[in-house]
Amino acid sequence: MPRVRQRRRKIKSCKMCEMKVDYVDYKDIKVLKDFLNEKGKILPRRLTGNCAKHQRMVKDAVKRARQMALIPYIKY
Repeated sequence: MPRVRQRRRKIKSCKMCEMKVDYVDYKDIKVLKDFLNEKGKILPRRLTGNCAKHQRMVKDAVKRARQMALIPYIKY
């Protein structure tokens, strides 16, 4: 039987923890765009490398920015 190679995932560190961010501001669109894909969806933790705490902050900030019409809900 052929051997199946397992791909080792590169461990990503949280960018927010490295920058010592206490609060993710919904008005800071440049930071929030890093955590959205081309369609405007929020990227998951495994792709961004965020810790759980900062991913929740990003989620809430993106949702607030969408509500305030600073970023679109979806892009076509």
